[in-house]
Amino acid sequence: MSTPHLTTSNATHRQLSGPQAAWIVAEREITTRLRSKAFLISTGILLLVVLAGVVIGGLVSQSGGLGGATKVATVGSAATGLDTASFELSAVPDRAAAEQLVRDGDVEAAVVPGGDTAIDLTIIANDDAPVDLIQALSAAPTIELLDPSGTSFMAGYLIAMGFGMVFYMIAMTFGVTIAQSVVEEKQTRIVEILLATVSARTMLAGKILGNSILALGTVVAILALAAVGMLATGQDILLGELGTALIWFGILFAFGFVLLAAMYAATAALVSRQEDIGSVTSPVMMLVMIPFFLIIFLFENPVALAVMSYVPFSAPTAMPMRLYLGTAEWWEPFVSLGILAATIAGVLWIGSRIYSNSILRTGTRVKLGDALKG
Repeated sequence: MSTPHLTTSNATHRQLSGPQAAWIVAEREITTRLRSKAFLISTGILLLVVLAGVVIGGLVSQSGGLGGATKVATVGSAATGLDTASFELSAVPDRAAAEQLVRDGDVEAAVVPGGDTAIDLTIIANDDAPVDLIQALSAAPTIELLDPSGTSFMAGYLIAMGFGMVFYMIAMTFGVTIAQSVVEEKQTRIVEILLATVSARTMLAGKILGNSILALGTVVAILALAAVGMLATGQDILLGELGTALIWFGILFAFGFVLLAAMYAATAALVSRQEDIGSVTSPVMMLVMIPFFLIIFLFENPVALAVMSYVPFSAPTAMPMRLYLGTAEWWEPFVSLGILAATIAGVLWIGSRIYSNSILRTGTRVKLGDALKG
């Protein structure tokens, strides 16, 4: 049976309020996490995995990848001298047919007669000429890129997965941490002691602030390591192309995590046992998982990506992806950020009401309607 909301005049007089009290709660959350060996080990492993992924990806890219023989279209005798074990050659009648195969993605490049080099050949590619093909020819041919600003499918897929994976893992890890902390304080009745000093809304604000600082710090460390890995493996051009996208990813992640943290804390306050956390936080988890899969499978769909960049739960991954692809105007990230900030304000208002009306009610699960009504 649920216990009533407890307040006393003495406790009210002794309560702290304002930013200072919220920061005290935030410091408690931060120091508690930083003293946890499990948290430090898991964070260290995550950083190493990110660094290893960037380095391995750069090395594979430099070595020409692991996709087997490079598919090349040729016109006339342009393929003379190419090793058929390293290249899968397709003969076409003229340059127009070769260009069409390149545009359709049926071949990675085409070699046609003509050019301003000594070997009188030209390599045609979409966005980047295969390094192994250039090296296989006896002299440097003329290179024409049909879509210089374009992005290859594999590069776009890996970057979309990178944005999605980082947001998903950090949001889930720290979101569940907040939920467990809220329920633990209810189970042990520590919350009753804390509420004698700070108000429920101040305590909620401190929890969100402390965990948001830790989550954002982890993201900054990941981005810094990724940048170091790119520079170490000669991917400085890719890093330059990602610069603006990475900055906006950090900004939008900070706001997006505050939104999710408020929802995790509010929903967790409805229950009093750790075993019940999954049942109340599953809707929030779905709001993290769905954008993760959508950004991976729909990153080549400009319409879907544009819609996702304005939805608060998917904006932290979709908008940076559009910035990298060059399909977003300069003002669009600011509009997306404004929508996200307005959503946060509404969720914080509702979440603080749920948290305040539920945090002292132990026993059975508090119904959402009762928590909203108080």
